[in-house]
Amino acid sequence: MNTLSVPPKTQKSYFQKAYLSSFPYNLVKSGNLDKYYKILTNFTFIETKINYLEFGVQALIEDYDLIDDTELLANPEYNTETVKTLKLIQGALRLSAHIVNQDTNQLVGQLTGRLLYFDALEIQALLQQIPQATSPCLRTLTGSLTPPGGALVRTLSGHKLAINAVAVTPDGKYIISGSGDKTLKVWDLQSGEEKLTLSGHYDSVKAVTVTPDGQYIISGSSDKTLKVWNLYTGEEKLTLIGHHHSVAAVAVTPNAEYIISGSKDKTLKVWDLLSGEEKFTLSGHDEAVYTIAVTSDSKYIISGSGDKTLKTWDLRTRKETLTLSGHYEQVSAVDITNDGKCIISGSDDNKLKIWDVKEGKEFLTFKGHRKQVKSVGVTPNGKYVISGSADKTLKVWKLQSGGKHIHTFRGHRKQVNAVTVTPDGKYAISGSDDCTIKIWDLRSGKENFNLSAHHHWVNAVVVTNDNNYVISACSDKTLKVWHLQQGKEKLTLKGHHNWVTAVAVTGDNKHVVSASRDKTIKVWDLQSGEELFTLKAHSSYIQAVTVTPDSKYIISGSIDKTLKIWDFLSRQELFTCRHADSVNAVAVSCDGKYVISGSGDCKLILWDLKSGKELFFLQGHSSWVNAVVMAPDGKHAISGSLDTTVKVWDLSSCNLKFNLTGHRDSVNAVAISCNGKYALSASSDSTLKVWDLDIGKEITCFTGDSGLISCTFAPDGATIVAGEASGRLHFLRLEGIEI
Repeated sequence: MNTLSVPPKTQKSYFQKAYLSSFPYNLVKSGNLDKYYKILTNFTFIETKINYLEFGVQALIEDYDLIDDTELLANPEYNTETVKTLKLIQGALRLSAHIVNQDTNQLVGQLTGRLLYFDALEIQALLQQIPQATSPCLRTLTGSLTPPGGALVRTLSGHKLAINAVAVTPDGKYIISGSGDKTLKVWDLQSGEEKLTLSGHYDSVKAVTVTPDGQYIISGSSDKTLKVWNLYTGEEKLTLIGHHHSVAAVAVTPNAEYIISGSKDKTLKVWDLLSGEEKFTLSGHDEAVYTIAVTSDSKYIISGSGDKTLKTWDLRTRKETLTLSGHYEQVSAVDITNDGKCIISGSDDNKLKIWDVKEGKEFLTFKGHRKQVKSVGVTPNGKYVISGSADKTLKVWKLQSGGKHIHTFRGHRKQVNAVTVTPDGKYAISGSDDCTIKIWDLRSGKENFNLSAHHHWVNAVVVTNDNNYVISACSDKTLKVWHLQQGKEKLTLKGHHNWVTAVAVTGDNKHVVSASRDKTIKVWDLQSGEELFTLKAHSSYIQAVTVTPDSKYIISGSIDKTLKIWDFLSRQELFTCRHADSVNAVAVSCDGKYVISGSGDCKLILWDLKSGKELFFLQGHSSWVNAVVMAPDGKHAISGSLDTTVKVWDLSSCNLKFNLTGHRDSVNAVAISCNGKYALSASSDSTLKVWDLDIGKEITCFTGDSGLISCTFAPDGATIVAGEASGRLHFLRLEGIEI
């Protein structure tokens, strides 16, 4: 047997699984590093191992760890550069594991999206081995996903709602998360494997900590209780009842004597760790207690409150010893250095403050987050502070150098609610409203590559009819023109004074039409980038724009609840049509006779273009209609909504044909292929889905690194472009289907 061959997928015997598991190990132990290198840069082996074995991605990741054996350094086949390359491939698999574990069909898209940045021969050879797909999949044409080698190490997914709290065991082996889905989960830090799910709370889990001996987890919940759980068995040991409102914070004294809880009932309670008996209550805050910390000597508690203050409490005397004032909004997060000298607080005023415990005074303020600071952590050596914010980022600050900002970590799609640091100070762990936990390497000294095409949300994308150019519209007030085949920028169009929300291109490929929150529509020369003219008439933000196929008319939709039809040549407004709420989306039929619009009133309306009269409306969405497109045959329309659904409508009967479900967040954009067979939907849940319109089923999916805001098919029916909230553009190819 050739050493790089693998068992065929149609067979799944015990011996074949054993082969997949042991083959790399046997090569390393026999000192045959050359073959080991080859097998781990062989796409067929990678794909087969992932498909065959339980936890196949993690088993594969561990194959790459074999090279770290120090005995191999003296092996004549040991190649430092090849090892670096293997680590990059391993890193790409680790970053993709949470996606590929759920959907192995995304392996191609995830690997290409993360590895196309690198020129290493082994990586290029690996990518060239990826065969033309025989089943539907989306392959990236350019590097557009977070690559390995940066700060982000791994993403953990499994919770169904926001993650409100994270903790790490004292030995650094396990992560514990608490979620709005009422559960806690225990994760293996190294493998990312979910070990246990703890169920028992009746409402959102808001806080979590671990006892100093690592034996027990303590959780606090909106159900007003605390629970004590056995970390290893998942058994619920105690329920602590006494608070009159949600438990928002929990801590354990380092001497393992007491549990401390903070609540929206404005109090802190001290409980006996062994018996669960309530010992006493600390009152003094005027609003909810959101966060607490305990000094390393177990003598003092620090609490942060909605009353904008921090307080320190003496556990022995049960008295308040100090009130720290300086924040302008609620204090949402607090931590203390191990030496007990500094308190770190984070607030909804977007700032972190550092307080001298001995002096009882603020001596540093960290500014940099654009929204509320929801969580803080400090490294064990007291040198660095890590903050998490509603602006979706984490920031690393150097405590000893006047609060110098070191790094910004981007990757979460929503607010970062929780941050903790591993006991060895190597990793920061964050939990977010996006339902994921992310692990960040604090030693890497690297922020992730600057992957953004734009500096903000890519709100709209369109491809010219000749298949040559992509035009993207962004919240950074610009449009960009890209060469479709190379994914390279050709022009940047500047002139709008607010977000560019929508873009269209004329049928003759000569002009770009853009709409903006500055209430204007602009027309540009596609080749030169020159602004030709501006249309003004809407009284509020313009959300949507399109052009008739014959390039005679421009149609725009606005927050002002109107749809306007403009004559392209005369630049005059012809009609105004009205919805009951914001007009968020417009599309025109291929014959240029009809316009369909989607609105915040949950309706779609079909209009006669010549008269501007309403023909009929379609109702079925339960929230805002964000996107609409008409099929080439003019018989169907497809809409996407804040209600997370995609709907396919039969326009001849005015009936719903398909209700397409599967997205977990707002559907922001929809598109349809030129042959009318396939639809695209882009969602804030970071996924781009392809649907078969004959059967009304999802056929493949691609997952980005942040919310997907826009998408389109190129005229060739196989090339797809999608825009992210991060500012990135994904150039993709749909494979494995008949175009």
